[in-house]
Amino acid sequence: MDIIRAPWRMEYIDSAGKGDGKCIFCEYPKMKADDENLVISRGLHVFSMLNRYPYSSGHLMVIPYKHTSDLLTLTDDENLDLMKMSQKAILALKREFKPDGFNIGINLGRVAGAGIDTHIHLHIVPRWNGDTNFMSVTAETKVLPEALIVTWKRLLDSWNSVQ
Repeated sequence: MDIIRAPWRMEYIDSAGKGDGKCIFCEYPKMKADDENLVISRGLHVFSMLNRYPYSSGHLMVIPYKHTSDLLTLTDDENLDLMKMSQKAILALKREFKPDGFNIGINLGRVAGAGIDTHIHLHIVPRWNGDTNFMSVTAETKVLPEALIVTWKRLLDSWNSVQ
């Protein structure tokens, strides 16, 4: 039997439901530690970052700076920036990872699957033909072929070359 190790998952398991009350989507942009926090880009109203617990390689999020759980509270400018940065993310992901498609969505509320339900964020998940296999079906496990920091560096380079 092969054993697949994913030691970074224990951090997520240990921290689930034990937050310090601070919103990472509000704190990370203030920290200016983009490599540590996996921030890819900053815009006027939104920023993008890799998901620390991705569904697939390149899984990133576009996040408004405004702390809100209600999509209806975003201004027209915030909505426009959310979509424009999402388009740039898709172009960068296509260039660097060459996916066959994407899942794109916003989970509003814990019941809808939001891990952080107090601050909306848009997920962009690259998908490839055949990327679902027995691991996700029988073992509820995903296998990521690349370390997050390597994915961050690859995507950052591609991001900066997209107009």
